[in-house]
Amino acid sequence: MSSSQKIDTEERNALQPQHDTHPIARARHRRSWSRRCRTWLMRSPSTGPVEESSSAHFQPSRWSTPPNDTWPVEGLRMSSDFAHRPVMADEVVALFAPVPLGVVVDTTAGAGGHSVAILDAHPHLEVLALDRDPDAVAAARRALAPYGRRARVVQARFGALDEALAGSSVTSVSGVLFDLGVSSPQLDRPERGFSYRSAGPLDMRMDPAQPHDAAHLVNTMDERELARLLAENGEARFARRIARRVVSARPLHTTDELASIVAGAIPAAARRRGHPARRVFQALRVAVNDELGELESGLSAAIEALAPGGRCVAISYHSGEDRLVKAGFAEAVSGGCVCPPGLPCTCGAEPLGRLVFRGARRPSPAEVAHNPRAQSARLRAFERSTSSSPAPTGDS
Repeated sequence: MSSSQKIDTEERNALQPQHDTHPIARARHRRSWSRRCRTWLMRSPSTGPVEESSSAHFQPSRWSTPPNDTWPVEGLRMSSDFAHRPVMADEVVALFAPVPLGVVVDTTAGAGGHSVAILDAHPHLEVLALDRDPDAVAAARRALAPYGRRARVVQARFGALDEALAGSSVTSVSGVLFDLGVSSPQLDRPERGFSYRSAGPLDMRMDPAQPHDAAHLVNTMDERELARLLAENGEARFARRIARRVVSARPLHTTDELASIVAGAIPAAARRRGHPARRVFQALRVAVNDELGELESGLSAAIEALAPGGRCVAISYHSGEDRLVKAGFAEAVSGGCVCPPGLPCTCGAEPLGRLVFRGARRPSPAEVAHNPRAQSARLRAFERSTSSSPAPTGDS
């Protein structure tokens, strides 16, 4: 018997109820034994809290065997590289299957997961991968290097998609992909300042070369402006209370300082619904990186750049992103028509294409179980018309 087995056996024997006690005492021992057995069987190797389900690359288990290329972080074994499991990759690959020969622009390349899946599945397509995070660009270049001339990686904001296409000598594209939000590696690295769980600088810049970080916003905005930012981008219910506490506690320089201030500003009952700083950090991240402004500009440029039959696919993770995607696709479908609904168009608008399917698609339960980050994903798709005549909206 190994030493670990011996210790476990001794622990179980010590916990077992004794049989020479009073019946009431024996019942108490049985209940205590049952509770302690459940605790013993459910031990976790994690030594600390993880950001969210979205930041873990797999769910920890006492008995599971992690991948070989991972290392321990907070007791969990995580990828040592800029690893990021692509969300709804099968759906993305299927949506780009019918597009014409040409270039697909992956505007949020990350570690290159979606780009690799597209290149593997569709030999007739090339990929132009963009990302403004230099760490992601380096990871994507490593991942796409085996594809040679079929893949190019450029550090660029998707809000400046026009410039990126011009600089790459691409005049029209067969497809555009937006996988929005923050990536797991950005959350998992405390020095990037995205995480409310880990102590780090109050940064949150996707491109470290940007002039202003989250600390600048937190320490310079007046109380009313900060409350408005929180209300619009994430934390509407307690925005004023949080802004008041933050302003009174200035200056703030680290993520744990801000998380503590936010927790103290929110009533205990509301804290039971999840970490109280989650929406605040989301709101600040969106503002620091101008994510909604970037999306609005990038989406419009993507639709205009699509070749006939080309498709734009967007995966969003919160309501602000999804509303912009939905509105952008709706405007393209109508051509910007301003006529009253239900009446013939008299304003001269020309529809640019159609929705590939109505509404937003969700990840499968199996994918969510395998990759919890996918849980909040919403996927929408638009197809550019092959002619100038209006194309009906519907399922493909």
